[in-house]
Formats: sequence, C-alpha cells, structure tokens
Amino acid sequence: MADADKIAKLRIAGKAQAGPGRRGRWKTLFWLLLLAAAAWGVAESYSRGLLSPATTVRVTSVGWIYPSQVIAEFNASGYVVAQRRAAVASKGTGRLEYLGAREGMRVKEGYVLARLESGDLKAEKSQAEAQLAGARHDLVKAETDLRSAERNLRRYQNLWEQRVVARNDYETVMDRHRSAQAAVESAKASIRALEAAVKRAAVLLEYTVIRAPFDGVVLTKDADVGEVVAPFGSAVTARAAVVTMADLASLMVQADVAESSLSKVRAGQSCEILLDSMPDTRFPGKVHMIVPTADRARGTVQAKVAFDSLDPRILPEMSAKVAFLSRPLAENETRPFLGIHRDAVVKRDTGTGCFAVLEDRAVWLPLSGEEPFGDYVMLPAPAREGETVVLKPPAGLKSGDVVKVAD
Repeated sequence: MADADKIAKLRIAGKAQAGPGRRGRWKTLFWLLLLAAAAWGVAESYSRGLLSPATTVRVTSVGWIYPSQVIAEFNASGYVVAQRRAAVASKGTGRLEYLGAREGMRVKEGYVLARLESGDLKAEKSQAEAQLAGARHDLVKAETDLRSAERNLRRYQNLWEQRVVARNDYETVMDRHRSAQAAVESAKASIRALEAAVKRAAVLLEYTVIRAPFDGVVLTKDADVGEVVAPFGSAVTARAAVVTMADLASLMVQADVAESSLSKVRAGQSCEILLDSMPDTRFPGKVHMIVPTADRARGTVQAKVAFDSLDPRILPEMSAKVAFLSRPLAENETRPFLGIHRDAVVKRDTGTGCFAVLEDRAVWLPLSGEEPFGDYVMLPAPAREGETVVLKPPAGLKSGDVVKVAD
C-alpha cells in the first residue's frame, strides 16, 4: 500500500510540474515571434528609408533659361527715358483761351497745342500796319518833291551858268533839293522802323500760339482754359508749362553702372533689356553712349542703352534691367531653353542624371541628350519647369533617400 501511494504521488507531482512547462514554452515562443516581427519591421523600414537619417541638401529649380543670362558680364538697373522731352510753354504772358491737346495724344511738329488771348496784340499789329501804310504814302510824297526839286535845280544850274539868276536864288534851290533828299531818306527810315514794329507785333502774336516743337506724344496736361500762362512761371499763380511731351522714338534706357564694372562697358556693346512691366519679353539693344561724368555719392556712371526696335508698349519712366553681354546673341539664342545649373547633374553607375526632390525624398531622374551651355545644362524630357532638384548631390545619395532642404 505504501508503495502504491508513493507511486500515485509521483504521478500527481509529475502532472503538476508538466502543466507550467508547456505554458512557459508557449510564452517564450510568442515573444520570439514578436521580436522577429519587430526586427523584420525595422529592417523593412530601414530598407525603405523610413528610419534612415535625412540627408541635408541644397536645391535649385528647373526653369527657363535665357542664353543672355549665360553670356551676361553683369547687370544694371535703370529707367526708360525719352531723349527728346519738353515742357512746352509760351514766351508771352496771357490767359489760356484754347487747349487742343490731351494726354496720350500724338502730335506732329507745328501742331497748335494751345492759344492765349491775343486781342491787344492784334490791335497793336493793326496799328503798326496802318502807320506803315501812312509812312509809305509819305515816301511817295517825299520822292515826288525830290523829283521836282531835282528839275528845278537843273534849271537854275543852267541859269546860274549863264549868270541870269542871282547866286542867292540858286543856293536856295540847292537847299530845297537837299531838304527833299533828306525827306526821302527819313520816309524810308520810318518805313523800316514801322516794318520792324509790324514784324515785332507779328512775333508777339505768334507767341500766343503754342505749337508742338517736334513729333511726339503729350504726356501730361499742365494747364486748363482760363488759367494764366507766364514765361518761367514768374507769377505765383501762373502756369509755366501748358503740356509736357516727349518723342517716343528717342526712348532709351539710362542704366546706372557701378564704377567697378565700367571697364566692361563699351559703345556699341550688345545688351538685353528686361522691363519690369513685361517680364516675359526681352528686348535687344546696344550701348548708345557712356555719359562722361560719375555720381560720386552713388559711385555709378550712367550708360544710355538704345533699343534695336521700339515697341508701342514701352513708355517713359518704366523701370528696366539691362544685361551687358560679352558677345552678340546668335539667331538661335533668342529663345529660352529648359535647364538647370550644371552642379545639379551628376554621373552614377546607371548613367547621367539628377536627383529630384519629391515629398522629402530624392528620386533619380536619368537624363539623355542634355547639352551644356555655360553654367547651365539644357534639359530634354522628362524634366519639367518648376521641378526641384538637388544641387551638388552627395556621393552617397541614392534614389529613395530622405532629404532635408538646407535653410
């Protein structure tokens, strides 16, 4: 009996020990599987770059590059200025009675822009003309008296030679002849004076008519009908100018060139002009002249750049930027090309390409058929405008790596 009890106890003890062992093995197996899954997830994340550290890179953009940007020696800013510009005023003083100009109006040389009241000057001119007519009649009378005096002198001279008349009578006739001659000369002088007076009145009358000094466009209207116009604005309330006009055929860009860049500028040098109002249009031009004086305060020298051909959209006082080129542009270099800086293009085992940045990841873009042009590379498809690419990509950078754009 005792042995049987011992044997039973041994069996019970075996059962009691066997139960916890199985549970421990299952628990251990569960943790091993969990660790394996975690390790696989970490490895997969690393393989996909989710847990890899971000590479700091500098970026640039794919954009349209103008050939002039590549061959430009330097750039300068300035303004479009009409070389023929005038504040048109009257030399005389008067009240404005007619204004025939408005802003934006194109006029020819001699066109009547305005007129001043001129009734008093017209009266003076009529008076001078009447006096001139009277002086001419006086000249006719004086010339008639002179001819009569000459005939009488010849007759008395013959009588004197024959000793028929007294010397006193002969000298009296001679005095009358000289007096008639003086009267003629006086009448002629009066006529010349009155002709000058008529001419002066006509000139003063012409001063009341304000005409366009050259072909151009009226920029501003500075006076209205009824206002007093005075030369040089001598009166406090008087207007000095009636209109301001400019010859749009004389438009040039006056650019301020730094003294350090002056050695790169020469007359006739090819340039490209970009107006802020028309950023998509570039205008070819040439250096017309370098103004022979410097601005000591700004350290600049003014260069005048002429347009090769003028566009009606170009207006005075527009702001402009001028690229001074090292050589003239060829015919095939007037259009922009799609490109990036050459530092963005690298060679890898798979060939030549660049790294685009998409959603903070580097994506390899293979390139074929690219052409270098100065510091830029002309790109074929599939490059797109505005695409961000890595500038000087690190040697270890590969497609799929996480990147961080440097500040």
